[in-house]
Amino acid sequence: MVLAVGLLVLSTVIVYLGRHGYRDYAHPGQPLSVLACVYYATVTLSTIGYGDIVPVTDAARLVNTVVITPIRVLFLILLVGTTLEVLTERTRQNWRITRWRTKVTGQVVVVGYGAKGRAVIRALRDSGVQKAAIVVIDSLAEAAAEANAAGLVAVCGDGTRSEVLRQAQIGSADQVVIAVNRDDTAVLIALTARQLNPAATIVAAVREEENRDLLRQSGADHVVVSSDAAGHMLAFSTLRPAAAKVIADLLDLGRGLDLVERPAGEAEVGTPARAAAGAVIAVIRGSQVLGPDDPRAARLEKGDQLILVSSRDGL
Repeated sequence: MVLAVGLLVLSTVIVYLGRHGYRDYAHPGQPLSVLACVYYATVTLSTIGYGDIVPVTDAARLVNTVVITPIRVLFLILLVGTTLEVLTERTRQNWRITRWRTKVTGQVVVVGYGAKGRAVIRALRDSGVQKAAIVVIDSLAEAAAEANAAGLVAVCGDGTRSEVLRQAQIGSADQVVIAVNRDDTAVLIALTARQLNPAATIVAAVREEENRDLLRQSGADHVVVSSDAAGHMLAFSTLRPAAAKVIADLLDLGRGLDLVERPAGEAEVGTPARAAAGAVIAVIRGSQVLGPDDPRAARLEKGDQLILVSSRDGL
């Protein structure tokens, strides 16, 4: 645009300097005004002209042939080239999006690329999740651009809107992580995501404890209360600093100790949880969390999930 305007201004100046060599049939016998020069330069560069203003002297015709015509060609090249560039880039982008949509499945959709969202993605990457399997949604164009720069697929838009979630292929997602700053926004996102994908596991973070049940009723499978989690960790660090270090190490995925989840093996079914391979710290049976010393964990059942502590080297 700047180059095109510059060419237009240059042509106007050239025509104005030689204005006595032109004839304006709307104002016979008068030299071209500044407005007439701008008009002539505009219609000459953008079209073949209307014939109401024409060069009549040899000098004006020579200038039009040698100077104005090359400028007109360059002006048209700029317009056509820019149009083709935009269309080519749009076609290339649509092709990339179409190809990605045909291949993506089982992805993790992270709504919100703030501090919590970036921490979630770091933890996912440390757990072995590939970048291609993570899709970010954020309403800020800067955040979406930052996610793109980090090698992630990002959708810029409001996560509460169905069309934005569909752009992230929410229907084929295995997990949806809601890491936005407002609890009411998280509720709307959970409702919309659950409607579009009834089978996905939805995990949400909220600020206030009173909104936990509301998130669950909205379709979230797991809700983390950020204020309570931070408060409990601070209190635990005060009362049991050594144990707090272990918890912090467990939360820091990929470094030191890690939590591992696996189903009970066929050979382990019917045996006590303590006899299972590895350091079992909990048994998940349906919606119940059982300790390894719980009488109900004395006999493992088919479908039980075992939570173990393992070192990074042991993984």
